[in-house]
Amino acid sequence: MDRQFRQRLILTILTVLWLALSPESHAVVQILPEVSLTVDGRAVHDHASVVSDPTVKEILAAFDRAEAAVQKEDMAPLLQFYAKGYNYHGLKPVDVRRIWGEVFTHYRELSSTHLFSEVKLFRSGSQLRAEITCTGGLYGTEDKGGTRITLDSWFREVHYLVHEDGAWRFLGNAGAAPSTAPFTSSPHHPLF
Repeated sequence: MDRQFRQRLILTILTVLWLALSPESHAVVQILPEVSLTVDGRAVHDHASVVSDPTVKEILAAFDRAEAAVQKEDMAPLLQFYAKGYNYHGLKPVDVRRIWGEVFTHYRELSSTHLFSEVKLFRSGSQLRAEITCTGGLYGTEDKGGTRITLDSWFREVHYLVHEDGAWRFLGNAGAAPSTAPFTSSPHHPLF
């Protein structure tokens, strides 16, 4: 393991721990210093160039809008972050509404973090798409008992986004889904 990777891993772990243990409600959407941006096969590694890229700014703004909706527990603007063709292991937009409703019902003081380490922008047909490698989590305080818990966490998960109807929208994540799960095991998953 090289030194830069170890430093990045330690920084990521410390940030996630701080967010998990912090009782106040907040959201962090951040481009890590070592980020790489690939635009139609051309790589950019300079952090300042990445964060000033207009498309990256639009993507960050989309995540910020979704995070603001989570903070306010405001379902309508939160659901606008999801693409029409959203599919997370078979979950569709109607499932997103139900799951977020469960999260808002059972938890308060929600906080989250999204740390982007890689951004790939490309065209698929006529659509502009993005693949974003992200580490982060969703945290909340249980309504019953008041215990602060991690609702979900992810490490280097790839988020797929599509530019649709003039805005960046969440299309789904990479990763395998369990082949079977009991009906009652519906997770409190942030879905982004």
